[in-house]
Amino acid sequence: MLFHLFNHFREAIPGANIFRYVSTRLGLATLTSLLITFAVAPWFIRRARAHQLGEVIRDDGPATHAAKSGTPTMGGALIIMALVAATLLWCDLRSTLVWLTLLVTVGFGAIGFYDDYLKLTRKNKKGLSGRLKLLGQFVIGGVAVAWLFTSDALPLDVRLRLAPPLLNFDRFPVVLPLGVYIAFGIFVLLAESNSVNLTDGLDGLAIGPVIICSFTFLLLAYAAGTTLRNFNIAEYLGMAPVPGAGELAIFCGAMGGAGIGFLWFNTHPAQVFMGDVGALALGGALGFVALATKTELSLPIIGGVFVLEAVSDIIQVGYYKRTKKRIFLMAPIHHHFEKLGWPESRIVVRFWIVSFACAILGLILTLKVR
Repeated sequence: MLFHLFNHFREAIPGANIFRYVSTRLGLATLTSLLITFAVAPWFIRRARAHQLGEVIRDDGPATHAAKSGTPTMGGALIIMALVAATLLWCDLRSTLVWLTLLVTVGFGAIGFYDDYLKLTRKNKKGLSGRLKLLGQFVIGGVAVAWLFTSDALPLDVRLRLAPPLLNFDRFPVVLPLGVYIAFGIFVLLAESNSVNLTDGLDGLAIGPVIICSFTFLLLAYAAGTTLRNFNIAEYLGMAPVPGAGELAIFCGAMGGAGIGFLWFNTHPAQVFMGDVGALALGGALGFVALATKTELSLPIIGGVFVLEAVSDIIQVGYYKRTKKRIFLMAPIHHHFEKLGWPESRIVVRFWIVSFACAILGLILTLKVR
């Protein structure tokens, strides 16, 4: 909104022309979402406590988690509010990519919100059934992905092409049939969303890698969609050129800023938890940004911590069903380290370090090795 306002009066207001630049607006979006989160979070936490919106701890979880019972949850709603507000203020709202990304973010967040609501009202960890949760994600994700790949949101010559991180996009065309790409896109959204949700088990554990991934995809989106003085960054780096992807860099800045603001209150010992409303929304947002910027094959590398958490859970469940034995002391894998006696803060910080290393590796493979 402010982008359109300043753009309209750019000749009447001295200096207003600066707001046309993506680099200016992504910085402002990051600060805006950060300040909104800082300003609203204390009020949100007080209201959540007043309405007894406290986390219900699973009975079979680590014994140390008993102290977390009653901590306000659904803080992800605060992240979504700050993220959406900053996006609407600073993005070019004529962009289809922006609206589709918001559709996935808010839609997945709504599913998580309902799941959290059921858990709180029933006072147990059984919220929305897994099948209904996946069905909701499938429908919303299917609409967004189908729209992305069948509309002019993406250029026709890149719409159905994969961009493997090690291969130059122009020299090595990898084209998928429309139906296959839509199915693959839905899988990316569901996998990323639920992987982030699995990671959200310790104070600050999920939001840290989300922040790192947000700023990593900010760089990728900026590179994919920005031309500087007739210099095409994507073409130089061997990436898929996606006109308008710079607006998603602004979205990623807003997501990172909101995440930093939330981390202030979510660091150990947490004053508020993200809840499914935040985890599903942020995971879905990261997945869709990756699809829209043609970096979906880089996502498992950049979001390596989320992959590690999900794979550890899948291995544990599959191995137990087959042998009635466990590979890990408890899954997902962060609980395994808890059972080994690692302090919570040590696990979280070390996972952040791994996440940062994964992001650097993803950038190297996506931007340089090509």
